[in-house]
Parts: sequence; structure tokens; C-alpha cells
Amino acid sequence: MRKGFLTFAAVGLLATGSMAACGDNGGSSDEAGGSNAKKPKIGVILPDSKSSARWEGADRKYLEAAFKAAGVDYTIQNAQGDKSAFSTIADGMLTSGVTALMIVNLDSGTGKAVLEKAKSQGVATIDYDRLTLGGSAQYYVSFDNEAVGKLQGEGLSKCLTDKGAQKPKIAYLNGSQTDNNATLFKNGYDSILKPKFDAGEYTKGPDQNVPDWDNAQAGVIFEQMLTQEKGKIDGVLAANDGLGNAAISVLKKNQLNGKVPVTGQDATVQGLQNILAGDQCMTVYKAVKQEADAAAELAIALAKGERKDTGQTVKDPEGNRDVPAVLLEPKAIYKDNVKDVVADGYVTKEELCTGAFAKLCTDAGVS
Repeated sequence: MRKGFLTFAAVGLLATGSMAACGDNGGSSDEAGGSNAKKPKIGVILPDSKSSARWEGADRKYLEAAFKAAGVDYTIQNAQGDKSAFSTIADGMLTSGVTALMIVNLDSGTGKAVLEKAKSQGVATIDYDRLTLGGSAQYYVSFDNEAVGKLQGEGLSKCLTDKGAQKPKIAYLNGSQTDNNATLFKNGYDSILKPKFDAGEYTKGPDQNVPDWDNAQAGVIFEQMLTQEKGKIDGVLAANDGLGNAAISVLKKNQLNGKVPVTGQDATVQGLQNILAGDQCMTVYKAVKQEADAAAELAIALAKGERKDTGQTVKDPEGNRDVPAVLLEPKAIYKDNVKDVVADGYVTKEELCTGAFAKLCTDAGVS
């Protein structure tokens, strides 16, 4: 996985100027490229700020820093979970003359329509973090999402073993059904946990998707699960830290927090604090700066009419095509290596180690 990233970073341009003259949106002409060459401009559409703190807290700042360092024009907007707004933002970006468009789709249908419109106008496209099934993005930049799920499954299994759980009943809080990543995460953790269900080592409990990764809905869903199972849930495979925290809030009301291992993903401040407190078993750290930097490097090249060889592809099963891709490597985080996320600069000690968490940080070696 990391090899693919290094290949991407090292490979030179395979084709130059192949996109610069495409499109008919107007916009500024580039003097160096002649009157037909459009000035490079990048548009980025983020999905929301509710499902995960990463989009506004990490992705935006890293992408902005990369674009500013390269001296390219850019616009970054957030659809805030609204499919109509997503399409309207895209239309505005295309009208403004972007030469490369990067999207994090809200669902494949909306994303596909936006990508097709961009393609028809000669605008280069990148699927960022989420693959648009049946779409036409020229590149895909993300993490190995099945590997993310495998780390979650392995993490939950480790924490259950550490607690000496016997035939534990496992509940799944999956991500949104409209997000292909949620499917990949589930493929990953199913590959670890299903053999244990089949062997009778674990018992399969409730298994439900959370619409739009909505944390409030996740709390309601998990409360219903716990009631349905008469309080007998021994482990929770939560697909990200927000869903995990929703489950933990319900467990707290039932004096079960810390007794029932809960997974997560994204290494948010809240998720890491839950780990330090012993309420969350683990999370998966995805070095968003690496993802943003790789995507920005690719977008900058595309905006200038250049192409890159990533050295990797992913299969779009709906579109039946291999999409050139950059896939980065995720990392499992437990209490004993929370410090690695701080050392990497993804979160700061100041925001993590507040109040009662100060001592917990010290005990965990966070400096």
C-alpha cells in the first residue's frame, strides 16, 4: 500500500498539456499556454461536517496548505450533507472555470452526475476518499478501506480476548449504505469476525447501517439494539469514532462503558479521549495529511493539464473499470500508541489532554 504512494510521488509526467485546452467554461487564459489554455484552478467539494470532524478539521486545512504552497487558484466548499447543495456547488465551480474537480461524494448517484457533467466540459476529476460507483473519475485517492475494516475486526477481537470474553455477542454499527467505503470497511471486519461466528466462538448480534453516518441516529439505533438484546451485547464494531461515541453514550447510561469493547475510526480527539478513558477499545488512524497531500499533488498536475501514473488501480464493480488509484496504509491505535497520533501532528497535546485527560495522557506517554 505504501509502495503505491511512493510510486505515485516518484513517477514523472506521462502526458503534458493533454487537458489544458479542454472545456469551454471561459475563465482566465494562461499567457504561457497561449490564449486557448485555461488558468489552472481546482475545485474541492467536501461532504459534511457532521459525520466526522476530519473534513473541516483536517482535510480542508491540509488541502489549502498544499494549494497555497503550489500557488494555484482553488475553492473548497462543503455540501453539509445536502445532495442538492452538492450539485449546486459543483455547477458553480464548473461555471467559475475550474480545470480540476475533486469530490467526496454523498452517494454514488449524485457523485456520478457531477462527474459526468465535469467530464462533458473537459474538466479533470478525482474521487477523494470515497469511490463513486459507476462514476467517471479519472483518479481515486484514499486509504485501503478493506484494510481499515480488518484492523477494526482484529482490534475488537484483541480487546475481547484481553477481557476474557466467552462467546461474546457482537453488534455492528455500520456506516451509511450510500457510502462505498462503509461497504469496504464491513468487508474487512467481516473477513475477521465471520469465521469466528461460523466457528461458534462469537455470536452475531444486531447488524445495522447508520443512515448518512448520523451520530444521533446511531445512538437511537444502538439503544434499540441493547434493549432488543436485553442488555446482552459484549462488543460493538462501530465503523467510526462518531458512531462509537454514540454507542458509548448509551453504554454509559446503562453502566456498561468500559465493560463492552467499542471500535472506531478516524482518530478524532473524542475517539482518542474515549480510548484514554478506557471506554473505547481502539480506533484506526488514517494519516489525512498524506491523503490530502497525495490528492493535492495529483489535482495540481491535472489542473495544469498533466497526467500522473499512480502505479495502482482499484476495481469499480458497477462501472466495470479499473480506476487509477493512490491507496495509503491505515494504522490501528490503542491506548499504548495514542501518542503516535500526537507525534504525527494530527491532533495536538493541548486539544487532547484537557481537564481530566491530562493525567491519562501522561500515563499513556503523550508528550
